[in-house]
Parts: sequence; C-alpha cells; structure tokens
Amino acid sequence: MKKLLLLLTLISSFIVNAQETGTIKGLITDANGMPLAGASVSIKVLNKGAMTDFDGNFTIENIEVGTYDVTISFIGYESHDQSITVTSGNTTELNSSLKGSDTVLDEVILTANKQPQKITDVPATVNVISARDIAEFPSFNIGELAARQKGVDFVRSGVLGTGINIRGFNSAFNSKNLQVTDDRLSTLIATGLPLGSFSTVTKDDISRVEILLGPNGTLYGPNAHNGLVSTITKNPRQSEGTTIAVGGGNQSVLTARVRHAQVINDKFSYKVHFERSQGTEFDYVDSVYVGTTAYKELDLDRDFDSQKYGATLFYKPTSSSELSGYYGHSNSNNIGVTNAGRNQIKDWSIDVAQIKLVSKHFFANTYYTWSKTDETYAMNQRTQNYVSFIDNGFTDAEARERSFTEQWFQTGTNFGEGVALDRGAVFKDASKRFNAEAQYNNNWDKFYLTAGAQYQLDMADSRGTYLLDEGGIDLDQTGVYTQLEYKTTDSGWGFLLGGRIDNHQLYGSNFIPKAAITKKLKNGTFRITYGKGIAVPSILNLKGNLFGGLVLGNGEGFTLTDGTKIQKLDVETINSYEIGYKGKLSDKLFIDTNAYYNQSDNFISPLRNIADAANGNNVTHIGDQPIGDVIEGSTGSFVLTYLNFGHVDTYGIDVGLNYYFNDNFRSTFNYSYFGRDLDKNDLANDGNLDGQVLESELPINTPNHKFSLGVHYNKGKFYGAMYGRYVQKYDFFSGINVAAETQDQDGDGVNEIVENAQVGRTWNYGQLGGFTVDANAGYNFNDNLSLGLSITNLFNAKIREFVASPVIETLVSFELKYKMNFFKKKSSSNN
Repeated sequence: MKKLLLLLTLISSFIVNAQETGTIKGLITDANGMPLAGASVSIKVLNKGAMTDFDGNFTIENIEVGTYDVTISFIGYESHDQSITVTSGNTTELNSSLKGSDTVLDEVILTANKQPQKITDVPATVNVISARDIAEFPSFNIGELAARQKGVDFVRSGVLGTGINIRGFNSAFNSKNLQVTDDRLSTLIATGLPLGSFSTVTKDDISRVEILLGPNGTLYGPNAHNGLVSTITKNPRQSEGTTIAVGGGNQSVLTARVRHAQVINDKFSYKVHFERSQGTEFDYVDSVYVGTTAYKELDLDRDFDSQKYGATLFYKPTSSSELSGYYGHSNSNNIGVTNAGRNQIKDWSIDVAQIKLVSKHFFANTYYTWSKTDETYAMNQRTQNYVSFIDNGFTDAEARERSFTEQWFQTGTNFGEGVALDRGAVFKDASKRFNAEAQYNNNWDKFYLTAGAQYQLDMADSRGTYLLDEGGIDLDQTGVYTQLEYKTTDSGWGFLLGGRIDNHQLYGSNFIPKAAITKKLKNGTFRITYGKGIAVPSILNLKGNLFGGLVLGNGEGFTLTDGTKIQKLDVETINSYEIGYKGKLSDKLFIDTNAYYNQSDNFISPLRNIADAANGNNVTHIGDQPIGDVIEGSTGSFVLTYLNFGHVDTYGIDVGLNYYFNDNFRSTFNYSYFGRDLDKNDLANDGNLDGQVLESELPINTPNHKFSLGVHYNKGKFYGAMYGRYVQKYDFFSGINVAAETQDQDGDGVNEIVENAQVGRTWNYGQLGGFTVDANAGYNFNDNLSLGLSITNLFNAKIREFVASPVIETLVSFELKYKMNFFKKKSSSNN
C-alpha cells in the first residue's frame, strides 16, 4: 500500500511539474530569410539556451512558466532581445530575423574572449571591419581598410605592401601585433612577421576582421603584445553560392578571384577559393651605398604577383557542433622592406593544413604550417657584393653570379689581389610549425569560465642561409590559461580575472595576468582593465646570421675587445592599464573611447651596431665561443644585433565617433594621441651603448597625433565612402633605414641626421606622414552583378608613409563582381 501511495505521489508531482513548465521553439534567419545555423538563443536569467541547427531551428524545453527576455545573437549580426511568455504545458513559438549590424554598439564579435559576445560587453577596444565593408571596397588588397580604424597606425610601402601597428614601437620588421586567421597564426615561422600578402585566404571569403587594441596575451599567448588582428572567414551555411570577381587598375594591376560555397546536406558543406593577382610597383629605387657612392639596386624587379587557393570541408556531428578541415596555399613574388634593406622575394610559398572542432562548450584546433623559398635575396647586400667584384676587375657576368653568395675584399694594390668572403644575400626557407589547442567554456548562472591549453613547435630551417641553423632549430612553448567572468544582470557590474602560464623552451615560465571591471550604464558600458603582454624573441632575433655575420641574433650574448659584456636577449614585457567607454551620446551619436598607460621593460630594439671598430673595440666572442669559430673569417668589426632596453613608459588616448544621419548616411571621426616618457638617466635605455641616452635611440616610430574623418552612403543600388586621413609628421628609425628631420642627436653642435642626404648606409628623405584622401564607390546593377571603383590618395598628395619606400601616388582600382545565388533559392524553398 505504501509503495502504491509513493508511486501515485511521484506521478502526481510529475504531472504538476509538467503543467508548470513549457517549451520555446522557433526559427532564426537572416534578413533575406536564409536560416542561420549556429545562432545562440538564450534566457540568461535561467541560464538556459540552445544553438540553432542546420535549418535555423531551435528548441528550449522545461522552462518554468513566466515572462522572459530572450537574447538571440550571431557573429556579424545585431543581437536581438525579445520578451516572450511561457505558459504551462504549451509550446511558444519564437521566430526571428536578424539583420547585419548597422551600428557599432549592436555588433557581436568573437575574438576578445574566443566566444560570441556583444561588443559593448567586451572589456577592450575593438575595431571591426565587416563583410559589408570588405564587399564594398573594390580592391584585392583589403589591408587599406585598416587605415580607417581608430588607434591603428597604418602604413603603405607601395602598391602591394600595407601594414599596421598599434600603440607604438613600429619598425620595418614589426612582429608586435599578433595576427590570426580562423584561430591559426598568420605569421612567418622564423621571424614572427605577419604573413600579409602571403596569406592563403582571399578577399571574398573573409567575413570580418576584428582588431583588438592593447595586450591580449592571456588567451592568445606570446606576441599578442601591442594588439591582435583576427581574420574570420565565411561559413558556407551562411554564404552559399559562387562569386566571380575580376579587377584592374593603374600600375598594371590585374586580379581574378573565384569562390564557391555549397551546403550538401544537414551534415556536410564545403567551400573553395582561388585568386591570381599581379601588378607593378612604383618606379622607385632604394640607394645602396658603398662608402659615399650610391648604386641602384641590382636586377630590381618591380613586377609582383601572387596566387592563392584553398578549400574547407565542414561536417556537423550534431546540431550544435561542427568539425572542419582546411588546406590553403599561396605563392608570392614581390619586394619586401626590411630593417637591413629591401628583399626581392622570389616564389615564396606558404601552405597550411588545419582541423578544428567547435561545439557549445568545447573547442579543439590543430594545424601545420610550412614555408618554402629558395631564391629570395637581399638587394642591398647583393648590390654591395656585385660592386666589390666590378671594382676589382671582374667581368659583369662573374660579378652577377658571385654576388649572390660572396663579397670581394682587396688585399693588394693590383686588381685580383684579394679574397672572397661569405656575404650570402640569398634567403632560403624550409621552416615548419605545428600548433595545437584545446579549450573548454561554460557558465553557471552569473559565472562564465574559459580554460584551455596551447602548444607550439617551431621548426626553423634556412638551409644555413640566414640562421645559425645547421641541422635546423626546434623551439617549443606551451601555454595554459583560464579566465573567469562574473556578470550581474540587475546592477550591470561585470568582473573578469584571467591568467596564463606560458612555458618557453629557452625562457622558462612567464605569467600573463588579465583583469577587468565593467559597468553597464543606461546608454553604454564603462570599463577599467589591466593586461600584461610578453614578446618572446623570434628565432631570427636569437639565431640570425645574415650577410656572413654582419647581422647576428643575440641568443647567447657577446663580448667586446675591452671586456664589455652584451647580455643575451630577454623576454620583453608590457603592463597596460586602460579605462574606456562605449555608448550613446545621443540617439544618433555613438562613442568608443579609451585612455591607456603602458610600462614596457626589456624592450627588444631594432638592429644596433655593437662594435666600435674606429676605436678598436670589436666583437670577440659570441657566448663563450670566439666569433671567428662561429662565423668563419669574421673580425667582429661590424656587428648588427638586437638589444633590450631598460624601461619605457607610453600613454595615449583613442576616440571614435559615429554619427548616423539616417539609415543610409553616417559619418565617422577617429582621433589618437600617443606619447612617451623616457628616463635619460637610465643607462639601460642606452640603445647604442655610447654612454648617453638619446630620444632617437628609442624606436617609437609613431606619430603623436593622427585623425581621420569619413562619410559612408548606401542607398538602393549605390554605395560610397570617402575618408580623409591626417598623420602628423614623425621620425622613423629602423636598422639602417632613417626617415627623419635634420637634427643634432647628441648635442655636440653637429647634425648627425640630415634631411635629403645620405645617413649611414641609406638615403634620408625626411619625416613620414601627411594628409591624404581616399574614396570608393559602387553600383549594384541587380542582386548578382556589381561594379566598384576605389581611389587611394585621391588628390595625389606627395607623402611618404614608410622607410625604403616610394612616395605613394594615386592608385585607382575597379572591380566587377558576379554572384550566383541559386543555392539560396533552393534552401529557401525547403523551408
């Protein structure tokens, strides 16, 4: 009898509970009615939610009766809040159509915390280059769009070359901003430099680019030092169809691209892409000095081209998880600017293979990168080698042939009396890199946890051409990180605490903390953040051996003739403190602003000459070995290497304003200020070791002031934008490269730097910066066909933006694009 009563009680309780709960289900689509697979639907107050399946459908069960705010979000779209009432025993339908983000505060981003998050909730300054921005920019080189972002130092070195820097310390070999693409490093293996035009992805496959200002090392590891640039490509489930684009412009630019994406069924989808681009650089020759005589770069080839292709296969084991496999390839020929001269890049190829799993709470990623070139060479060194043979009576043919590997040093009074020393100008590369990462994330009521681990193995191999790497150089590092967030709904307060322990094979363990406090106000969010970043010296910094020992890495330290010890490179660190606010100043005016203060220690310098041959103070040892044993024939009379500075403080502000006149017309204003505080009494800041600290020894290479003003118009079939950009004139020092005003550096009454004159081994054209205007416009003839036009430096202002680079003349490019969306119609009909 007791058992029967207990059973009836349980049944009664079950019936009551069933009647006191309900279900929400529905369909989430984009503005065109296409299902959005993987959209997030959540009831935050109950900590309940679901992800949409292949058809955009979702179901949330066992919801207690009541009225709730349901939040729907998807990367690149406006997040949407909707109030809905759940009744007992019933299913409530919630269908919603998300539209692409039109305002900066509605954007949902991915990069900051490695999971979808509304941009106002992110405790960092984030710039977003959206798919719409990219589609409406009619050029194959979308790097130029970075010039329109706040807090970003954008430079152009020619028709092809573009680059960005964030918050100071730029150089011609800048690796302080980590760049990733679809969760894989987009950097060269031995140098850590961004891939740039070597990237294996094409413009039409890019969904968005997210640029985070300031250190982001806790989640992303070493070298997310000054900032992070994350490129995210399109998922075929939201981008089915075929895109064919052809374009051209002055400087003989031609480009052709094809992208195809298709959903096979509810489990499988895929995409493929291909691009071929070519053109000719501006008619500019960098002077190569032998003594005081200038020579043209030998065999300068101004033509550039690149070819890239890739494919990704996607598989959905469940409705809320996806497994993808990617392979990409690029091959490039162009001119590259370095801090030791310019390189003629010949058939440099990059290959990447990646497997990635993404689910609601778990993320796993592994990929393999390999780099290859056999004929790339340094034009500066090869030219010097060639001149040395010609000046000593060798034929032109022999001088050209031997200039790739040797330089002639005359030892007698007659031609031909001398010796050929190794001054190799050729760079070969057969380097590889393996990466793996696993991450878990979840939330319990107001607590959000992210935890993960990363592993990286760099396998550098220059075939003995630019590294001390006989047998190759293998370096590994492992990072373990965790991040905890606490978010209150009623008060609007949020707290974040994170930390990473990163263990490097050479430098042991480094701790990278992160902390933030946010407060949601009526019209925005206020934040206070602290973050640490580290920059581990690259393999080139540690083991470089260029031009027969003229440029050496500093992985072991040096000894000079007088006994002076040059310490080996240490890890560079930065501690960054920032306050910021994102929000509305009125119904149409939005602001995103910050102020920051950075403390940098052990700053890794550009190349410095540590020998003083004039006073007989040469380099005698590398580590414990005589320099002649390591570099055959070296006397140590001229050695360029990398050093650590002591301590440098930098600070600044960034202000971004967006004003929306109406749905079709908006304006943007960005302003940035950057300053620094160098202790001239701290001899650890003596970059050239001459006993005095000079401002020029600190390679800030950043303007104090810069601003831009832009307008955007988009209505019907027409779209257009115009941007004016001002960069205050500033000095730039990087290795042998100088771009600076005339100045007496040490106060002795003699101008060591003279504008429009030879300075050391190069020609100084004066300071960088100025004012330019860029514009782009286009017309959509129908849903399939569009034509766009872009003009860089509209009024042909005579400004130079980078060292060892030409004045940037007006660049005009056009693009005709045809999109076939027959899959879209088929998918819509299935719903």
